[in-house]
Amino acid sequence: MTESIAKKAVCVYCGSSFGSSKGFSEEARKLGQLLHAMKWKLVYGGGTTGLMGEIAKATMGPEADGYVHGIIPNALVSRERKEESAAEQRDSVSSFNDEIKKSVENHKGLTPLSHEYGETTIVPDMHTRKRMMATESDAFVAMPGGYGTLEEIMECVTWSQLGIHQKPVVLFNTNGFFDGLLQFIQHAIKSGFISEKNGRIIQVATTAEEVIDKIQQYVVPEGRFNLNWSDEHSDGK
Repeated sequence: MTESIAKKAVCVYCGSSFGSSKGFSEEARKLGQLLHAMKWKLVYGGGTTGLMGEIAKATMGPEADGYVHGIIPNALVSRERKEESAAEQRDSVSSFNDEIKKSVENHKGLTPLSHEYGETTIVPDMHTRKRMMATESDAFVAMPGGYGTLEEIMECVTWSQLGIHQKPVVLFNTNGFFDGLLQFIQHAIKSGFISEKNGRIIQVATTAEEVIDKIQQYVVPEGRFNLNWSDEHSDGK
């Protein structure tokens, strides 16, 4: 199978940790399994730990015949690390009970690479990573994560508001993880800083199936800025 056969590319931002609820990992796997079944490509941050690893491996499928492109900055890949075997990867990332014992503070951002998780591109910096992820994708989805996940998905929302792209933006609100963010957005709308129409840039899903539906049924909201972004559009955004 070649990459060009993939029907749609979905960029998923999510944590490189598992989080405090086993449900986060389960939903990441469900979404990955749906992407695999639909022959859609996953574009993600290139890690093999936490939710990143779960969705990437699930999207690749049991026969490793899926479409996954991980994009990771050189600084997050250890110089001495060698590519691990499939058996080593299973031992290191498949056991939730072992991983959940590790605190977020102990996570050093080191992400081993393996073909089980698709193709990996190592880039020089975060700016290149984000730009490549954006231009390669047809839609953006955020799952539970930390500062990086929030920053990445909100940048995609801002780009849509400015008219840089017209791609779907979906929050996968697993276990109510994004309830606080959604409350903030409603507060900003009521306070006059976000228009009602731009508030509809973000669509919300609570199941993996709903994520797919929100992408397929996405309607670009009216009222966004109609600015000249010729430089941005020149690279495919």
